[in-house]
Amino acid sequence: MIPACGCHCSPPAPAHTRARHTPSPRLRPVRAPSARFQAFMRGIDPAPEPDIPWHVNVRERAAPGGRFSRVRIIDEPPTDGQRFLMASAAANAAAGEDIRVLARAQAVCLELPEYDFWLFDSRLLVRFDIDDQNVTTCVEVVEDPADVLAACRARDRAWPLATPAAEVWARGRSSV
Repeated sequence: MIPACGCHCSPPAPAHTRARHTPSPRLRPVRAPSARFQAFMRGIDPAPEPDIPWHVNVRERAAPGGRFSRVRIIDEPPTDGQRFLMASAAANAAAGEDIRVLARAQAVCLELPEYDFWLFDSRLLVRFDIDDQNVTTCVEVVEDPADVLAACRARDRAWPLATPAAEVWARGRSSV
């Protein structure tokens, strides 16, 4: 059987045998949803926030040629939190960030790491462990070249198969 992603990997194991952490955690309900998220759940798209520190940082570093990109792993169908992140991605893109989306089934086929991570200039890896409450429990800075290379390879496997978030969001909205 060939999975939906088209690769020839084994189908995902039943949920009870999978590792506890996923390549990008499913967004779980948080104890106090933000006002923006609550408005989104009422059908109001998130308003851009160009002056938040992240967007300011991205603009300042992207202007002279810095590159910011990420791949978000989403479920099929996406959770409410994942849909909110896709709707919010336009503001990140306006700041200079390229956000792509990859289906969880594809991430499993690609054997992506079972932790979230950031790469800085393909030389520094920051790994995140996230618990079942969507709380970051550990942040580890890794400089070991073998670990950094493995993360670069995971990124390079995911990137060409990921779809720009705006396209995924447009398809998702049109089907509602």
